[in-house]
Amino acid sequence: MAITSQSSFQDNFAVPNLSDPRLASKRAYRMVIDGKSVDSVSGKVVERESPGHRGKVIGVWPAGTTEDASRAIGAARIAFDNGPWGRMSGAERSTILHAIAQGILKHQDELALIECLETGKPINQARGEIGYCADLWTYAAGQCRGLEGDTHNAIGTNRLGLVLREPAGVVGIITPWNFPFIIVSERVPWALGAGCTVVVKPSEFTSGTTIRLAEIALEAGLPAGVFNVITGYGPEVGQILAEDPRVDMVAFTGSVRVGTQLAGIAAANVKRVGLELGGKGPQIVFADADLEAAADGIAYGVYHNAGQCCISGSRLIVQNSIRPALLERLLDLSRRLPFGDPLAATTRYGAMVSVPHLHKVAGYVAAGLEDGAELLLGGEKIDEGSGNFFAPTVFDKVRPDMRIAQEEIFGPVLATIGFDTPEEAVALANGTPFGLSAGVWSRDLETAIQTTRKLRAGRCWINSVIDGTPEMPIGGYKMSGVGRELGRYGFDEYSQFKGLHMTLGRGEPWFEH
Repeated sequence: MAITSQSSFQDNFAVPNLSDPRLASKRAYRMVIDGKSVDSVSGKVVERESPGHRGKVIGVWPAGTTEDASRAIGAARIAFDNGPWGRMSGAERSTILHAIAQGILKHQDELALIECLETGKPINQARGEIGYCADLWTYAAGQCRGLEGDTHNAIGTNRLGLVLREPAGVVGIITPWNFPFIIVSERVPWALGAGCTVVVKPSEFTSGTTIRLAEIALEAGLPAGVFNVITGYGPEVGQILAEDPRVDMVAFTGSVRVGTQLAGIAAANVKRVGLELGGKGPQIVFADADLEAAADGIAYGVYHNAGQCCISGSRLIVQNSIRPALLERLLDLSRRLPFGDPLAATTRYGAMVSVPHLHKVAGYVAAGLEDGAELLLGGEKIDEGSGNFFAPTVFDKVRPDMRIAQEEIFGPVLATIGFDTPEEAVALANGTPFGLSAGVWSRDLETAIQTTRKLRAGRCWINSVIDGTPEMPIGGYKMSGVGRELGRYGFDEYSQFKGLHMTLGRGEPWFEH
């Protein structure tokens, strides 16, 4: 198969329109601490250039300091220890969470535009994500009314045991740049629903929608100090969340490197940690699969969000007997994929988050070629003068030990590996340090289910990819993380459980008179 040149993509590449009126002004934001909008004590700011529109600054927010973070932690601590939130009934908290969900929908277009310009993702994708986040808040609002403990009434005629559910306390939440509004909405509603207070540190690249969410929450009636947002860089305002003893728990989503560092710091304070880290998701395609559906799903799995997705299906593990036929379909879809300007209505994937990240993805392509993989498509930066764009890229003849098969690329790059037997497919799928997600494509339900049961991954799909609903838990195996978010399990993540033993009447005396 021949490599497709850059020129082959021009018909499907939407060149950014730098004169779009939506780029005309930059938004100025302030941090949210103790119910107030505040600047950093340093007076310094972070400016954000749209990754899909070279030279256009679209947002500015405070470059927070350790002092700012300490103030936010103090506000959250006081709100938890002395404020009303943790003592409210589930019904009262539910009412406010429902109001936040409605506020998100009211501001959906505004939030989508901010998300599009800060991340580089397509505007229509961003709008859909904001709507999904409102559903996350709605689900958490409904469920927090039914949070319960347990009873044990068979431990003796004069004894009764209660398991009391209590909020974990002050939670520091650190979110990444690829899905800033989704990931904050996968954590904060569950933490708040359990009765916790939070300090959120969003990525320095994509802080706008998180700040707006905290403002919407205040408008919905959330008490001051319950939801605080600090912005800036990790060493100044992120690390302190793991170090400060006033924080009871840290929830982090991001790289393995940073996650393990934070976990080590938190361990010194015996602090609870929830981690969702990297992924190298396999998509196993058996010979009996619907190849048209599989090709479409594989394309979505690797190109969604320009591949900047921890649950991306970046490894295609395909049965050798159908390998040529599936790759032919996939390459055809990849060549016709509309990408480019994030503000264009037809765009399916937009820009890389930054110039260094664009170069990192290009470096992985170079490593794949050096290791002997065959580049079937793409592998190139596109129109660097307009933004951080990378062509849809497909590798074949990838060995399991290659870097492009083992390491998270976080870009629109697919590594194809063949197999002959189901046992070989499972071994290949499990043959990385990661275990965040995996997919299986087969018309045979027994084959699909039995294969899935052998996969070491926290989120699995059969004949689909990147599916998710608020009801289903998410989380990782191995180096992909610890803990579970969403569903009923998400509330357990932010809860403490207290065993209460009660004696009815006088118990057996210990000391005989």
